Amino acid sequence: MKSNLLNEFAFNNKNEPQANISDYEVFKDKDLLDMLRTKIVENLIDNKVPEGVDTSVFINEQINKVIEGYDLTTIERSHLFNLIENEIKGYGPLTELLEDDNITEIMVNSPKEIYIEIDGNLIKDDTISFINNAHIMRTIQRIVEPMGRTIDVNNPMVDSRLDNGARINAIIPPLSTKGPVITIRKFKKQLNNVDELLRLGTLTSEMAYFLDVAVKSKLNIIVCGGTGSGKTTLLNVLSTFISPDERIITIEDAAELKLLQPHVISLETRTTNYEKSGEITIRDLVRNSLRMRPDRIIVGEVRGKEAFDMLQALNTGHEGSLTTLHANGGKDALHRLETMVLMASLELPVKAIREYIEGAINLVVTVDRLADGKRKITDISEVNGFQNDEIKLNQLFRFVQHGLTENKEVDGTFEKMPIRPKCLDKIISYGYKDIENYFK
Repeated sequence: MKSNLLNEFAFNNKNEPQANISDYEVFKDKDLLDMLRTKIVENLIDNKVPEGVDTSVFINEQINKVIEGYDLTTIERSHLFNLIENEIKGYGPLTELLEDDNITEIMVNSPKEIYIEIDGNLIKDDTISFINNAHIMRTIQRIVEPMGRTIDVNNPMVDSRLDNGARINAIIPPLSTKGPVITIRKFKKQLNNVDELLRLGTLTSEMAYFLDVAVKSKLNIIVCGGTGSGKTTLLNVLSTFISPDERIITIEDAAELKLLQPHVISLETRTTNYEKSGEITIRDLVRNSLRMRPDRIIVGEVRGKEAFDMLQALNTGHEGSLTTLHANGGKDALHRLETMVLMASLELPVKAIREYIEGAINLVVTVDRLADGKRKITDISEVNGFQNDEIKLNQLFRFVQHGLTENKEVDGTFEKMPIRPKCLDKIISYGYKDIENYFK
């Protein structure tokens, strides 16, 4: 479950035996090692690696200064070396957690309270710790500075991303009364294709094919779900169905989408500077994207006034667009869209807004994180006119939960509803005539 602390030594003596440390609990005097680490890290604050000096040599010098007089084993030295190397080259205590592909979430609540998510299960990791709150603050700054972000008392919140696409959110006092808090969401590399979702049971092959041809036929699709349900992952998978010949504009707060097509332009918002100016919002980028001759517009998440501009784009010829939003289901998603358009203060009547939404959106896909931590597409519905002045949704596919197994895993089945979707005619017009056989 946990990464090896160090698989090989970086000491000058190449004849040293290899350390194979897989768990922090192997050490008898953990308090001593924590104390020595604290001293070494505090020394490093004012002593950076000089130019032209080998990092391994520098680390050993710093360790030798502190551990003189202590009888440490080679494995304990190796452990210290690894921790200090992570401070210099990586992100401190978070380095190995970020490198572990099995970990999908990292939550730092305090120096000694760190949680990780593996396979949908939340676990407290007692092998990793920070020295104090100042150590957490230095780590946050080291993470966000390369992205042009900053965090301090004047800017106590930051939402950014790492080079590998992981999303980081950090919040510090006075907004966080407990001290600095870090939340990192990672995305599994192998989940960028529909075959992996099929293997995990996220959807059926029929659902996958329907979504495939729906995207290729330029239907406008909303992916909705709760926090951590897998919306961005599913959006990435849906984007793989887009033709490589199309020009795609992606718009996000923090660039997380990893599109494989050759003609992709990624736009990212910008927060205010120290003068509280220079902010570029999702709405600004949506408006600008319309002047960039897009074949597709993909908005990472709609959460505000930009909803109206996106709907306007979809109603004026920019078909085949994709986006996500936080909602518990299809109806809730459409109600949230309605509310977000009202936030734009356009003084439009509710009926006009609903007509706008009905004309712009074709499909709403709901993805849920179930009780056992697994993600599933629980609903695919089609927007189909009005019923009692409310937008009508026709359910095409659904997941029905029957209960829990003895192993506490969700027991359920996928069902296809016995109706013919309205969008079938458009899909057939794009040459996918065999889709008729799926809805007979």
